[in-house]
Amino acid sequence: MVHADATNFSPNLTKPEAYQQLLDEVEGLCYEQRNWVCNLSNTSSLLWHLYRSLPSPSSSVNWAGFYVHDHTSPPTKPRLILGPFQGKVACQTINFGRGVCGTAAATQTTQLVPDVEQFPGHIACDSSSKSEIVVPIMVEGKGVVGIIDIDCTVENGFDHIDKEYLEKLADFLAKSSDWP
Repeated sequence: MVHADATNFSPNLTKPEAYQQLLDEVEGLCYEQRNWVCNLSNTSSLLWHLYRSLPSPSSSVNWAGFYVHDHTSPPTKPRLILGPFQGKVACQTINFGRGVCGTAAATQTTQLVPDVEQFPGHIACDSSSKSEIVVPIMVEGKGVVGIIDIDCTVENGFDHIDKEYLEKLADFLAKSSDWP
């Protein structure tokens, strides 16, 4: 198979089936490749194409990507720095505890936000984003090494299925990549 073929998702798949295909494709692309930049880059592309293949609200995703722990930040003020993504330009750094991404990093828990306007301290990198899901990527002994961040232009863009499969993706990426 040609690598680019991994982004071909059938429009007839259910959301769980499409996510399972994504997980299978990520596993294949990460085989014998442990560089986190490479793995997150390909995964952000797969996520983007996955959401484009699904009906609304998933097809209304306007940003899919990663922030990673910025190890140049002082331990007393940890922050995330922009990683590989698909979508419009984004905020470059986010402090732990600030906004949806920083909250997921600080609490080490998935944040499923049906309406970003109702989230205290939401950071509006793109004013068209209305809902968001952020999943921490955690490595034993290192804590949060990054986060998966997905934005949608409609409220209630994500559900328990997104949460379940994105958490599986985060677990896989944590184990399959060498993190700084």
